[in-house]
Amino acid sequence: MSFSSLPGSLSSSSASVHPLQPYGWDADWEAEFAPFAEQGLLPGRVIRVDRGQCDVVTADGTLRADTAFVTPNDPLRVVCTGDWVAVDPDGSTPRYVRTYLPRRTAFVRSTSSKRSEGQILAANVDHAIVAVPLTGDLDLGRIERFLALAWESGARPLVVLTKADLVPDPVTLSYLVQDVETAAPGVPVLAVSAATGEGTDVLAAVAAGGTSVLLGQSGAGKSTLANALLGEDVMDVQVTRDVDGKGRHTTTTRNLLALPGGGVLIDTPGLRGVGLWDAQTGVGQVFAEIAELASRCRFHDCAHTAEPGCAVLAAVDSGTLPERRLDSYRKLMRENQWIVAKTDARMRAELRRDWKRKGAEGKAAMEAKRGRWV
Repeated sequence: MSFSSLPGSLSSSSASVHPLQPYGWDADWEAEFAPFAEQGLLPGRVIRVDRGQCDVVTADGTLRADTAFVTPNDPLRVVCTGDWVAVDPDGSTPRYVRTYLPRRTAFVRSTSSKRSEGQILAANVDHAIVAVPLTGDLDLGRIERFLALAWESGARPLVVLTKADLVPDPVTLSYLVQDVETAAPGVPVLAVSAATGEGTDVLAAVAAGGTSVLLGQSGAGKSTLANALLGEDVMDVQVTRDVDGKGRHTTTTRNLLALPGGGVLIDTPGLRGVGLWDAQTGVGQVFAEIAELASRCRFHDCAHTAEPGCAVLAAVDSGTLPERRLDSYRKLMRENQWIVAKTDARMRAELRRDWKRKGAEGKAAMEAKRGRWV
């Protein structure tokens, strides 16, 4: 995919520039906010959330507000970095967030706990930048997992291979980029180096097109990359451990920052666990070639395991589809079905019926084989 095909910077049709336009305010948000403006509330964008309080940038500056009025039992409906909100006007003590506007996009993962809960990491994001360090072996499965969540969120994903200066051989670097491209069909892959500036100009141009969120594990170089885009050392940076190439959680909260070249950036803490959360569409997007092959299978409900006339297995046998890709697809689909089944009684029943059917088919196949052996 060409980087030139990505959306450009936001524009304003009016002669005067709204003070919140650098943070993504536009005519559509203004229309959404109109009922709250009639109530005397102020529009603002959440740039940081911390223990029931949040920092909100408004036309009058940044203020601190309480989120007590927007604390539902559903963790996906709490105030999040990137939300556009309605806050009390000046003179109110304390100031509260009264509501947030409907989200255009939302990046959600399942929590690392054993409970069936989702966690929203960022809202109203246009680009999901997945940072992957070139300091160790590439974990293509993890990249596919991030991309599934990114596609599901509604944002446009981009894979950024950080610390490219540590791979001085251009041929080796080219092969690494190609490896990632096989795991990210339809997604731009960019090698960057905050140390040398390689690729940062292209990344800045992409980020200027709206709101971007930086995602990745600890030690991926997200904060260093954020500083490079900001043109100053705003985010704290710690040295990656030499023993295992891992980093510490330098960033502890999700922070929304205005970029000097336009657009805003949300830097997130390193993610150890990246669990799927109702991401079937996203998984299908990541493995689009498998979905295309599946349309040619003899049976419409082919499970791509041992069925006759399976186009997916035929592609694996011919070498056109890497077996690793099929294994990763199966793993993510099983995980997604499991997390959905935890919260959806109908889905649980369907899975039980599916398991029983497959079990019966497997038993029948084994008995048929025994019959041939006798």
